Amino acid sequence: MLAEVSALLAPLAAAIGYSSYKARQFEHAYPNIGELTDVGGYRMNAVHIERPENADLPALVFIHGASGNLLDQVVAFRAALEGRAEMLFVDRPGHGYSERGGLENAVPSGQADAIARLMEKRGIEKAIIVGHSFGGAITAAFGLRHPDKTVGLLFLAPATHPWPGGIDWYYHVATVPIIGWLFNHAIVVPLGLSRLERGTLNVFRPNPRPADYIEKTGPSLVLRPSAFHNNAADFKRLLAYVKEQSLLYSQITAPTVIITGDRDEIVWEHLHSRGLARDISGSELITVSGVGHKPDYLATDVAIAAMEKIAGKPRDLQAIARKAEERLAAASRDRTVATVSSLGPGALHGA
Repeated sequence: MLAEVSALLAPLAAAIGYSSYKARQFEHAYPNIGELTDVGGYRMNAVHIERPENADLPALVFIHGASGNLLDQVVAFRAALEGRAEMLFVDRPGHGYSERGGLENAVPSGQADAIARLMEKRGIEKAIIVGHSFGGAITAAFGLRHPDKTVGLLFLAPATHPWPGGIDWYYHVATVPIIGWLFNHAIVVPLGLSRLERGTLNVFRPNPRPADYIEKTGPSLVLRPSAFHNNAADFKRLLAYVKEQSLLYSQITAPTVIITGDRDEIVWEHLHSRGLARDISGSELITVSGVGHKPDYLATDVAIAAMEKIAGKPRDLQAIARKAEERLAAASRDRTVATVSSLGPGALHGA
């Protein structure tokens, strides 16, 4: 009997050991570039860029989406905005290198409150809140709960409204007592690594994923057991949360811009982005043709123009979006030509 139990436990122990080893490798590959700040019994991690002397924009707070960390928005926006604004790139509670805090942080309203406290600790009185995907639900919650700290809201492919269906099976398994712990500590790492390439490609589809995206943004950090559990807990509660909270969006009064792609297969723009535009009076919806779930990377110029408009600068966002579409279409034609050339008769024969 003992031998049989040992035979069963040995592979499990090996899988847990392997996952623990890989988690340390992930952290070595993507060390924390931010700073931890106590926000009331737990610490939030963020990269804080101090206000430059010649800033022409208000402070900007960036909130990443599901399965991500602050590096995703740092790579998308930091270089393009350097020298123009104070910036705060946040690891959401329980993600990246931020601690989870209490149960209230399993829903967007709690995470919005945590970010508001972090802003206070960092001396940021008001900011434009920029949220991508799941971060959109937190951005909406911030606009509802902290209007005094809100210069404006910028939603990028946001997840904010109820959707038909549910969530992937592994998010349910990850949050089940005992079984979830075993799943997160033994199965998630090998399963996640096998899907990482395809998963990141799908997030950008139908657009090309930047070649260095995985290298620069550390998506494997979410495969660490606690991070995966927190990510799953967020997902599991989101649908019920937005069913209630989306009824309140009409109370948002801050200047609001929503940027979405018309090819987003991750978060359906006709439900979420159009829903926000309908619910928030005076908001502006910008739909960029041919773009999927990553307008933060594919239409960064449109997003920055939206920040400028929220800050009071005259910007024709629709015209800027059309120029972005032309740029993307030209880049797509260039890729097509390059692919056809590389697959010509000579290339197929090794020439």
